[in-house]
Amino acid sequence: MSAFPVPAMPAPPVGVIGLGQLGGSLAAALAATGRQVSGWDVDPGAREAAAARGVRITQEFAGIVVLAVPLPDLDSALHPLTVDPDATITDVGSVKRPVLETLGAGFGGRFVGGHPMCGTERSGHPAVDPALFTGVRWAVCLEPDTELPRWLRVAEVALAVGAEVVPVTAVEHDDAVAAISHVPHLLAAALAAAAAHAGPLALALAAGSFRDGTRVAASDPAFVTAMVEGNAVPTATALGRVEAQLRRPWPELVAAGHEVAARHPGRRTVRVPLDRTALLALGRAGGAVTRRLAAFVEGWVPAAD
Repeated sequence: MSAFPVPAMPAPPVGVIGLGQLGGSLAAALAATGRQVSGWDVDPGAREAAAARGVRITQEFAGIVVLAVPLPDLDSALHPLTVDPDATITDVGSVKRPVLETLGAGFGGRFVGGHPMCGTERSGHPAVDPALFTGVRWAVCLEPDTELPRWLRVAEVALAVGAEVVPVTAVEHDDAVAAISHVPHLLAAALAAAAAHAGPLALALAAGSFRDGTRVAASDPAFVTAMVEGNAVPTATALGRVEAQLRRPWPELVAAGHEVAARHPGRRTVRVPLDRTALLALGRAGGAVTRRLAAFVEGWVPAAD
């Protein structure tokens, strides 16, 4: 049985492949904490910007290797690189089932899927922000064959840059983000396109609610297309639920939406053993891990109203 890594053990080095907004921000944030971090990107400008932030540029990686490249490039991202055969592989992609099918088949329990729930409509290394992960939720996938010590090491990387870790399975993740991320991108695009048809006056009068509702429509279309098509079935299901809501009487719909948006549940601190079932139960309850301790993790779940 594998021994669990404990916080007193030296933290393994982290390598980040892809130094755009997410990967570059992660590498910069880790470097700022003093963590040994290296990186690579096909873009010389991204490499130069990362090096200026203290990231060692190399094509040889060990420890924890983070793939921060577009979904279509995941299959080939490691081909030109030298990676230690015992390295833990993770990613930051917005869809998990297709990634698990691809990388999980090749790396088995060494692969731990991840997805930090952050980012903006901007992209590339000019959008790097070392504070990007502070206070955000970072989904870290825990599948039946995931090696728990490797899962913990990936979770520790997320915690090190200020994120809170949500244990999930790939299936649960994709169903959830379809509702709260992928459908909002489609709705933002639809709202922007519909407003354009209303004419120049409508766009001239657009203010806060329109700006907030369409912000992500400015995202890279190729990125959004790969995201929603990579999670097509859950996204279609979630979109169907939105369409059903829009068919409700308007007063009823407005009241129901307000009730959800007005909820502000508190938090109850919990300690969870290093056990797959217990960790997943924490995530399913809407909670997150905030701290790694020797034999368990500390976190929170929503408090009862």
